[in-house]
Amino acid sequence: MRNIRLIVAYDGTDLVGYQRQPEERGTTVQGALEAALTKICNEPITIYGASRTDSGVHAKFQVVTFFTEGNIPVENIPRAMIAHMPRSIVVTKAEEIPMDWKPRWKIHGKEYTYTIHNEEIDDPLTQRFHYHVKKPLDIGAMKRGAHELLGTHDFTTLQGSNSTPANPVKTIYAIGIVKVGPKVIISVIGDGFLYHMVRNIAGLLVDVGLHRREPSAIPGYLEAKARKLIGKTAPPQGLCLEEIFFTQERMQEQVEYFSNL
Repeated sequence: MRNIRLIVAYDGTDLVGYQRQPEERGTTVQGALEAALTKICNEPITIYGASRTDSGVHAKFQVVTFFTEGNIPVENIPRAMIAHMPRSIVVTKAEEIPMDWKPRWKIHGKEYTYTIHNEEIDDPLTQRFHYHVKKPLDIGAMKRGAHELLGTHDFTTLQGSNSTPANPVKTIYAIGIVKVGPKVIISVIGDGFLYHMVRNIAGLLVDVGLHRREPSAIPGYLEAKARKLIGKTAPPQGLCLEEIFFTQERMQEQVEYFSNL
């Protein structure tokens, strides 16, 4: 028996999320990976993921593991998967790991990015991967708003409706906001995130950038623990799982980078 870890990237536009669905409602990342691995390993395969993403959300660095008795060389797995996978999902790396390695036990934090196209006219070539905001955003105000979200808080206000019960106390280590041409990229690093939390952070910071809300009001929103106090959830296509951190050193490197922007 071997334990194999895969790094997976995907365009989530046409997928119905990461998690396998009880009924066939469309292609999921987990379902596609398990079907392909079952074929190339010639045995039933179940994968275990480090994170979940919703319908329409993308990933550059999703991490999954699986056990197999098959003898396929690990370095051949990414190439072997291509013929059995949708073009929107690729395995970028495979490696054998210790049998007791479990992805959800080894996570120090995660980084998500949220991309906004901030120009009056949309860009059709990248609209699968961004949220179009026509009016100019005040980046300085957004950075001041982001500062109010740093640290450990009860983030019930930023939790999506109809979410599975979870501990709402999370820690955000860094939020970086950079403007590259017409693109505004929000990077959020935390120890974990509630359902729709990053998309609600993006929506809130857009409202701040449009001067619909004041940065100084954000602590009050958090203290109230009321989702109705903030605006709409930003759409899924702007969100990407950028990286999952399995060492404190790698996460701290990213935190320091965004803290120094």
